[in-house]
Amino acid sequence: MIAEDRRAHWNRVYSTKAEKERSWYQSYPMTSMEIVQSLNLPKDAAILDVGGGDSYFVDALLDAGYTNLWVLDISAQAISNAQQRLGTRALDVHWIISDVLDFNPEVQFAFWHDRAAFHFLVDSTEVERYVSLAERVILEGGHLMVGTFSDKGPKRCSGLDIQQYAEASMVRVFNQGFNCRWYREEDHHTPFDTTQNFLFGCFERT
Repeated sequence: MIAEDRRAHWNRVYSTKAEKERSWYQSYPMTSMEIVQSLNLPKDAAILDVGGGDSYFVDALLDAGYTNLWVLDISAQAISNAQQRLGTRALDVHWIISDVLDFNPEVQFAFWHDRAAFHFLVDSTEVERYVSLAERVILEGGHLMVGTFSDKGPKRCSGLDIQQYAEASMVRVFNQGFNCRWYREEDHHTPFDTTQNFLFGCFERT
């Protein structure tokens, strides 16, 4: 799927579905916050949320006192939803409307967070571009957290094909520039009483 098609698709999703009609909805991102807090990052560390949309991860980070936050999403509607929810607190966040594959920041990040965006890249060339970008913009000793559907999870999401991952396949994708610190599987319970099995991996930039 080309970038323009992706943009139109996700703007339509965020315009027509209420947040509790989207399978990835979480009122509080427990796993993501456990991971970022386990890293003992300074409060001014640069944190990037890839595909953050209008998730509540940025809210939780602000509540925890983090001050250098960047949220990237291809959907302008998703970003607008989050900004409206946050009100004046949205002024404390850097918002980027872009396909992650077109992202070209002038800063480097201590923590790259991606819960359920990466698995929409089903073309190997796009996967390689994503990994190359992460290697370039994550500080040495910085961290990458990726959450994807596991090989026991769904094969499609929001009308799109996804790429499932197991521990070995996820590690293989990132092993050139990162060391895997840990991984785990976790069931996500959707707002409509279904269960999706996720794989989370945390990697350190070498």
